[in-house]
Amino acid sequence: MMVPAEKELRTVLARFAEARIGHDARPTDRTARALADVTYTLCVMTASRTAEQALRAADLLLEQYRVSRKGVVRDDETLAA
Repeated sequence: MMVPAEKELRTVLARFAEARIGHDARPTDRTARALADVTYTLCVMTASRTAEQALRAADLLLEQYRVSRKGVVRDDETLAA
């Protein structure tokens, strides 16, 4: 599986949240299409079949990004000492 860049994943997650809130607040055909489109994109990015699976996968990826950044900072701190 190709791993999405953190920035792109965060952007799609923000779009998903916005579409989900918009559709929950005022469900229309337009909001349903927007939610379906961004859900599809999120599923493709995370190689998932459902929104729930995609959100879990996105959480895991974000945690991996966080841990990777933490390791990079430690390396820099060690060099600076």
